[in-house]
Amino acid sequence: MVPLEYLLKFIDEDAPSGDVTSESVIPDVTCRAVIRAEQEGVAAGLLEAAALFSHFGVDVQQEARDGETVKTGAVLLSLSGPAKKILLVERTALNIIGRMSGIATETRKLVDLVKDENPHCRVAGTRKTCPGLRALDKKAVTLGGGDPHRSNLSDGVLIKDNHLILVPVEEAITRAKAASAYRKIEIEVENAGEALAAARAGADILLFDNMAPDTVRKTIRDLEQAGLRDRVTIELSGGITAETIREYARTGADVISLGALTHTVRNFSVTLEILR
Repeated sequence: MVPLEYLLKFIDEDAPSGDVTSESVIPDVTCRAVIRAEQEGVAAGLLEAAALFSHFGVDVQQEARDGETVKTGAVLLSLSGPAKKILLVERTALNIIGRMSGIATETRKLVDLVKDENPHCRVAGTRKTCPGLRALDKKAVTLGGGDPHRSNLSDGVLIKDNHLILVPVEEAITRAKAASAYRKIEIEVENAGEALAAARAGADILLFDNMAPDTVRKTIRDLEQAGLRDRVTIELSGGITAETIREYARTGADVISLGALTHTVRNFSVTLEILR
């Protein structure tokens, strides 16, 4: 779970001077409540929501597990405690669960599509996350069965087109290897020639960027004929969607990464109900 201090910043954002409505209207009473799924999908963010409620003195019973597929109407969390505190945390908790479950649900869908075509291919996220929410976004991808990929720029070497405008491929790889003998070197390539040059220069991972499936297949064949395919991991990225991911999986790639998992999130619908 992400640190509690990280989560409490969301409460500070939502209630910098407290919940003036509940403080004005609600007496000091206790109540029971449930958080319920309003659609089917993969639950995520329940640990984080439970931690927030618990911090404010609310008793929490987790009725579902993060990463579990839940049905419409399923109770995810049962709550009991001060009504004002339940209402204070309500929207932040629902936002966390809704966003994380939306990411996890979409990830699971794409993972299943890919596995049907290529059991050895993994679905990965990218750094295209909402600033400030990356820890939650990446965890949600993992809960959906995906690979989180790099968490930040300090996490791994990925040489992209803007690097290669300034430094040639071979020199960039040589410099990266000299800087660290313990990190894998990934490099973005746009055609077969660049892929072959990068593999020969010692790249560990080739990121095929915005390549059509037929071009991917041809480039993989060229790597095989040059005896280089087994030396590298092949990752595909750029414009891949749920409608096209099956065809990309059939190319024989090792990883498919999609920014859409975290930059275009369809919120998972959840609600909090106070019980009479």
